[in-house]
Order: sequence, then C-alpha cells, then structure tokens
Amino acid sequence: MKKLFLFNIFVFLFITLFCSLGTWQLYRLQWKQDLINQIREGLKSSPIKYSHNIKKNYQRVVLEGKYDFKNQIYLYSLNNKGQPGFDVITPFETIYKENVLVNRGWIKKQFKNNPDINSLSKNIIGMLRVANRKNIFTPNNDLNKNIWFSLNIEEIQEITGKKFNNFIVYLEDQNLNVPKPKKITIDVPNNHLKYAITWYSISISILFYYLYFRKKK
Repeated sequence: MKKLFLFNIFVFLFITLFCSLGTWQLYRLQWKQDLINQIREGLKSSPIKYSHNIKKNYQRVVLEGKYDFKNQIYLYSLNNKGQPGFDVITPFETIYKENVLVNRGWIKKQFKNNPDINSLSKNIIGMLRVANRKNIFTPNNDLNKNIWFSLNIEEIQEITGKKFNNFIVYLEDQNLNVPKPKKITIDVPNNHLKYAITWYSISISILFYYLYFRKKK
C-alpha cells in the first residue's frame, strides 16, 4: 500500500512538472512573438534623432558626432557561421555631448587593435537594443587584455569615465566589411510551440500509462 502511494505521488509530480514546462513554453512563445513584432515594427520605422530619453527596443536612430576609439571594447562573439571573433563596441559622443555605445560589427580575432578597422564617420544610423545581461555561464571580462564577454555598463563607465545607458546602437551600414555590421532581422528561432506540445504530450503519455497500470491492477 505504501509503495502504491509513493508511486502515485511520483507519477503526479512528473505530470505536474511536465505540464508546468509546457505552460512555461507557451509564455515564452508569447514573449517571442512580441519580440518579433517589435523587430518588425522597428525595421519598418524611419530613424529618429538619438537621445538618451529614447528607451524603445529596436528603435532606429540617427546620430551625429564622433567615435572614441581610445576606449574601444572587444566583445567576444561568434559570426553567423559560428566563427569566433569580436564585436567592436565603440563609444560615440553626439554633438549634444551624450555618450552611447555603438556595436560597429564583427571582426576576426587577428583584426583586434588594428587601427585600419576604425572609421571616421560622423553621421551614423543604427538600431537601439538593450544590452544583453550576463548569465551564470558567462566568463568574467578580462579588462587587462580588453576582452569582454558581457557589456557590464558599470565597468565600462568606470574605465572610460563616461556615462552610458543600457542601450546599444547596432550600426546599420551594410557596405562595410571590417567590421561587418550585424544584420538584424525577424528570422529568430521560435520553437516554443513545438516544445510546449512535446511537454504536454509527455504528460498525457504518463497519465495514460498510469491509468492503464491502475486498471491492470
């Protein structure tokens, strides 16, 4: 009797767990659809003049000012072919004395610290995106070698002496090759419905097997 009771508890715990995972994936599905709609809306929009007061993800902006190559940051990143290299993150000071970080694009490792990758553009167009947060698997930044694995705004402000918000401008100029600007599209992975169906299917299968087992008893 005790074994049967424990077995029942065990089965219902797993059913609850897998149903919860399925429901979580449905929430993720809604989040991903909202994100895709945000990107689609941003790509269709006309760029507006940049200001620190703009806090809209995937908003296209136009900036006038100058780059600060002295405080350039190299963020470890993979390109679309899975090749390791760096995203070049360069502070940009607008004509209104506002500072913003610009992701100018991806370079191979051998181009790190090469002055030939620096452009003197004074007018740029890009898309605002919130800086990615560090997770438990992200290595610590190596400030001595200027190799970054996450954009810690507080650390960047400390080493540059400049104030930044949590938004990064992703450069749009696709005519450049080095660095190669990252193209933002709505083609983002969205498998959450498939995952939800999988978890719910497992839950239903466990329930059917459980009922079949009880009937046999």
